[in-house]
Amino acid sequence: MGDASEHLAQWRAHVAAPTPESLWAMLHEAAVFESPVVHTPQRGRELAFAYLSGAERVLGGPGFRYTGEWLGPDSAVLEFETELQGIFINGIDMIRWDADGRIVHFKVMVRPLKAIQLLHRLMAEELQKA
Repeated sequence: MGDASEHLAQWRAHVAAPTPESLWAMLHEAAVFESPVVHTPQRGRELAFAYLSGAERVLGGPGFRYTGEWLGPDSAVLEFETELQGIFINGIDMIRWDADGRIVHFKVMVRPLKAIQLLHRLMAEELQKA
Protein backbone atom coordinates (compact mmCIF):
# COMPACT_ATOMS: atom_id res chain seq x y z
CA MET A 1 0.00 0.00 0.00
CA GLY A 2 1.03 3.63 -0.01
CA ASP A 3 0.42 6.76 -1.95
CA ALA A 4 1.82 8.16 -5.18
CA SER A 5 4.71 9.89 -3.42
CA GLU A 6 5.91 6.56 -2.00
CA HIS A 7 5.54 4.82 -5.35
CA LEU A 8 7.32 7.70 -7.06
CA ALA A 9 10.22 7.40 -4.61
CA GLN A 10 10.54 3.73 -5.61
CA TRP A 11 10.51 4.70 -9.30
CA ARG A 12 13.16 7.39 -8.75
CA ALA A 13 15.36 4.87 -6.89
CA HIS A 14 15.05 2.52 -9.85
CA VAL A 15 15.94 5.27 -12.36
CA ALA A 16 19.01 6.17 -10.29
CA ALA A 17 20.22 2.55 -10.24
CA PRO A 18 18.20 0.51 -12.74
CA THR A 19 18.14 -3.26 -12.63
CA PRO A 20 15.93 -5.63 -14.60
CA GLU A 21 14.78 -7.20 -11.34
CA SER A 22 13.58 -3.94 -9.81
CA LEU A 23 11.72 -2.93 -12.98
CA TRP A 24 10.05 -6.33 -13.29
CA ALA A 25 8.94 -6.20 -9.64
CA MET A 26 7.36 -2.76 -10.11
CA LEU A 27 5.19 -3.82 -13.07
CA HIS A 28 1.70 -5.22 -12.64
CA GLU A 29 1.12 -8.36 -14.71
CA ALA A 30 -1.52 -6.45 -16.75
CA ALA A 31 0.62 -3.30 -17.14
CA VAL A 32 0.04 -1.17 -20.23
CA PHE A 33 2.83 0.81 -21.88
CA GLU A 34 2.09 3.58 -24.40
CA SER A 35 4.98 4.69 -26.57
CA PRO A 36 5.28 7.98 -28.44
CA VAL A 37 6.25 6.04 -31.57
CA VAL A 38 3.98 2.96 -31.50
CA HIS A 39 0.29 3.41 -32.35
CA THR A 40 -1.17 0.65 -30.18
CA PRO A 41 -0.76 0.27 -26.42
CA GLN A 42 1.62 -2.52 -25.43
CA ARG A 43 -0.31 -4.74 -23.01
CA GLY A 44 1.08 -7.08 -20.39
CA ARG A 45 4.10 -7.14 -18.11
CA GLU A 46 6.41 -8.71 -20.71
CA LEU A 47 5.80 -6.03 -23.35
CA ALA A 48 5.84 -3.16 -20.85
CA PHE A 49 9.11 -4.52 -19.47
CA ALA A 50 10.66 -4.82 -22.95
CA TYR A 51 9.76 -1.25 -23.90
CA LEU A 52 10.74 0.31 -20.58
CA SER A 53 14.03 -1.63 -20.51
CA GLY A 54 14.78 -0.48 -24.05
CA ALA A 55 13.93 3.10 -23.14
CA GLU A 56 16.28 2.91 -20.15
CA ARG A 57 19.12 1.78 -22.40
CA VAL A 58 18.38 4.42 -25.06
CA LEU A 59 17.48 7.43 -22.90
CA GLY A 60 19.18 6.62 -19.59
CA GLY A 61 22.58 7.79 -18.57
CA PRO A 62 24.16 10.87 -17.08
CA GLY A 63 22.32 13.35 -19.30
CA PHE A 64 18.82 12.14 -18.39
CA ARG A 65 17.06 14.11 -15.70
CA TYR A 66 13.58 14.78 -14.44
CA THR A 67 12.83 18.50 -14.37
CA GLY A 68 9.30 18.58 -12.93
CA GLU A 69 6.66 16.43 -11.31
CA TRP A 70 2.94 16.53 -10.67
CA LEU A 71 1.27 14.02 -8.34
CA GLY A 72 -2.26 12.65 -8.15
CA PRO A 73 -3.57 10.16 -5.58
CA ASP A 74 -2.39 7.14 -7.61
CA SER A 75 -0.39 8.75 -10.41
CA ALA A 76 2.46 11.04 -11.38
CA VAL A 77 3.52 13.04 -14.39
CA LEU A 78 7.28 13.50 -14.65
CA GLU A 79 8.83 15.89 -17.14
CA PHE A 80 12.25 14.84 -18.38
CA GLU A 81 14.99 16.03 -20.68
CA THR A 82 18.15 14.63 -22.18
CA GLU A 83 20.25 14.95 -25.31
CA LEU A 84 21.03 12.18 -27.78
CA GLN A 85 23.21 12.53 -30.84
CA GLY A 86 23.03 16.31 -30.54
CA ILE A 87 19.23 16.40 -30.39
CA PHE A 88 17.50 17.86 -27.33
CA ILE A 89 14.70 15.61 -26.10
CA ASN A 90 11.92 16.85 -23.84
CA GLY A 91 9.11 14.61 -22.68
CA ILE A 92 6.88 13.33 -19.94
CA ASP A 93 6.35 10.00 -18.24
CA MET A 94 2.78 9.50 -17.05
CA ILE A 95 2.67 6.70 -14.46
CA ARG A 96 -0.31 5.18 -12.65
CA TRP A 97 -0.02 2.64 -9.84
CA ASP A 98 -2.42 0.15 -8.29
CA ALA A 99 -3.14 0.03 -4.54
CA ASP A 100 -0.11 -2.24 -4.03
CA GLY A 101 2.27 0.19 -5.72
CA ARG A 102 2.73 -1.73 -8.95
CA ILE A 103 2.72 0.18 -12.24
CA VAL A 104 -0.48 -0.45 -14.19
CA HIS A 105 -0.09 2.21 -16.87
CA PHE A 106 2.98 4.01 -18.22
CA LYS A 107 2.68 6.53 -21.05
CA VAL A 108 5.57 8.45 -22.62
CA MET A 109 5.15 11.60 -24.69
CA VAL A 110 8.10 13.27 -26.44
CA ARG A 111 8.89 16.45 -28.36
CA PRO A 112 10.19 17.86 -30.73
CA LEU A 113 9.56 15.91 -33.95
CA LYS A 114 13.32 15.36 -34.51
CA ALA A 115 13.47 13.69 -31.08
CA ILE A 116 10.54 11.41 -31.88
CA GLN A 117 12.14 10.38 -35.17
CA LEU A 118 15.46 9.65 -33.46
CA LEU A 119 13.80 7.67 -30.66
CA HIS A 120 11.77 5.71 -33.17
CA ARG A 121 14.96 4.56 -34.91
CA LEU A 122 16.95 3.91 -31.73
CA MET A 123 14.13 2.05 -29.98
CA ALA A 124 13.53 -0.14 -33.05
CA GLU A 125 17.23 -1.04 -33.05
CA GLU A 126 17.18 -1.71 -29.29
CA LEU A 127 14.07 -3.89 -29.38
CA GLN A 128 15.51 -5.98 -32.24
CA LYS A 129 18.47 -6.85 -29.99
CA ALA A 130 16.19 -8.24 -27.27
